[in-house]
Amino acid sequence: MTSANQANDKYTLDVVIPTYRPGPGVRRLFGRLLAQTYPIGKIIVMNTEEQFWRADFLPEIPAGCTTEFEIHHLAKSEFDHGRTRAEGAGYSQADIVLFMTHDAVPATDHLAERLVRAFDDENVAAAYARQLPADDCNPIERITREFNYPAESRVKSAKDLGELGIKTYFCSNVCAAYRREVFERLGGFIRRTIFNEDMIFAAGAVKAGYSIAYVGDGAVIHSHNYTAVEYLRRNFDLGVSQADHPEVFSGVPSEGEGVKLVKATAARLKEMGKAQLIPKLVWVSAFKYMGYRLGKAYKRLPPEWIRRLTMNQAYWT
Repeated sequence: MTSANQANDKYTLDVVIPTYRPGPGVRRLFGRLLAQTYPIGKIIVMNTEEQFWRADFLPEIPAGCTTEFEIHHLAKSEFDHGRTRAEGAGYSQADIVLFMTHDAVPATDHLAERLVRAFDDENVAAAYARQLPADDCNPIERITREFNYPAESRVKSAKDLGELGIKTYFCSNVCAAYRREVFERLGGFIRRTIFNEDMIFAAGAVKAGYSIAYVGDGAVIHSHNYTAVEYLRRNFDLGVSQADHPEVFSGVPSEGEGVKLVKATAARLKEMGKAQLIPKLVWVSAFKYMGYRLGKAYKRLPPEWIRRLTMNQAYWT
């Protein structure tokens, strides 16, 4: 890794990536990780269903690069958002463990370096990256990315709850690094959860006196063009996770952030000369809210409704 010596490498770093039916694009992700200015010890892949894995997903390792790939296969019935990542972390002895999803790609070769830099603050338990929209991202989702992932970095702690509310606990495992010592001390990710294992850990860390860093100058390219129904199903799972963890989410309502997002998006669409998209924004937002409320009330729903509403069928098996 020719540029590794340019970075402050006082911490060791491993990367954990859960995959399921990854396409050829995952090779681009691996290649960008191998090109990082900060040295990565291991890239640990937790792959669901071995038949969907291909050896040619792995790129050729450049001369002088000491990064190793470690592939672990599991059955779909064994996958869980929290447990699978926790198991991946168990294969690492690095000071910092960086979790990514297989559909996120580092925007620059400095991503790892800038995330690791956040841990120079000894109170930081986790640091997560900015998410930039892909080229094909629709205008509404593009604005959502701008709202949730601004350019400015920030370190969040319990003192910010009055100002930020639920966003104090926000952390995204699309690309988030964790101080392994603190991660293990606090019990790591919850072993069974439909969603939000990152925020559940972050909330516990904040309540234990630690901070969560948002790194605005460390970015990945990651976005989705979901349909209204897909948003409903995703937000249903979000609501389920909040209903299952009142110790984290009760008393810190999140609906207000949703209203702020809709208002900000409508204003931005007008500025962009795309006011004709506001009815679509209202339509999609209604589906998001309906999914969220149904998820919060999932214990009162018939099982067949839950099966049709969830994005994560395996969780209910």
